[in-house]
Amino acid sequence: MPSRLTGDWQPLPLSNAHAYVAFRRSRHMTCQTSSTVFLSRLILALALCCGNVTVGQGIGELFEPVDDLWLSPQDRGESERDNEELETDRDSFTPATSTVGTGRFLFESSYSFIDNRSMDDTHSFPEILTRAGLTEHIELRFGWNYEIGGGGTVSGGDSGGLLEELDSSEESRLLYGIKVAMTEQDTWIPKSACILQGTTPTSGPETATDFQLGYVFGWEIFEDWQLDSSLRYVATKEEGDHFNDWAPSVVLKVPVAERWNVHAEYFGLFTDGRAENRAPQYFSPGIHYLISPDFEVGVRVGWGLNDDASNSFTNVGFGWRI
Repeated sequence: MPSRLTGDWQPLPLSNAHAYVAFRRSRHMTCQTSSTVFLSRLILALALCCGNVTVGQGIGELFEPVDDLWLSPQDRGESERDNEELETDRDSFTPATSTVGTGRFLFESSYSFIDNRSMDDTHSFPEILTRAGLTEHIELRFGWNYEIGGGGTVSGGDSGGLLEELDSSEESRLLYGIKVAMTEQDTWIPKSACILQGTTPTSGPETATDFQLGYVFGWEIFEDWQLDSSLRYVATKEEGDHFNDWAPSVVLKVPVAERWNVHAEYFGLFTDGRAENRAPQYFSPGIHYLISPDFEVGVRVGWGLNDDASNSFTNVGFGWRI
């Protein structure tokens, strides 16, 4: 066979050369046409996937807009957080296991009336607690409250004690602290959070600042029931007597309708190192109503279970998330 490399190659006849050129042109046009068809089909497919182009009614229904796919993980987290149920710290003595979320604020306020056994009744208001979300897992807490009467508090957001004081007095306190989400529920591992906060008197006979360390944990059971428990520790003093307060609590929260929730709770306070140790304990049911996804009102009542506790208490308040 003739070889071009050996110099035996001969040019094609003119007719064959024309045929060869025609073949190459045809092939080139075919490649261009195939490339054009491929690109056209690719562009159409991309447009359909984005939901911006529809071809016929059936295809238009299949390819709905998928804007959520373009959300960043943080945006998707905030979108899901917006749909979460409002959970305040004031609607029970046991704080919530959740934090408020990045860039969000939760304003809580309430009024408590405590029917003391041996001292003047206590009036406590406005029990303000403002929770500001730094991240999804960290929130800052600021508050203020005024009390008059025999002392003691039943507010979930406060760090004061449950003990009746020897004398009636007027006092106000500034609250500040931080709450950190620790774990999410995973089978038997509970959802949990840690709270570190302090209270400084702004008026009244006491001048010392108290610090509280609290841990709250709980599980969602039966799909929408919530079982939470907490333990608080406060190092405090009374008339120069330094001692420790331990405040355990457990609450079961149950939804009864789309906007209504009820709960039943036990909580108490056990002193350690006090000249005369005391252990007031309470049983407290409550009911709460969501006026909107971001606004809740609620009522709690409670009765003392022993002689160290007050006779009863009533607490009404609200929570507003922005």
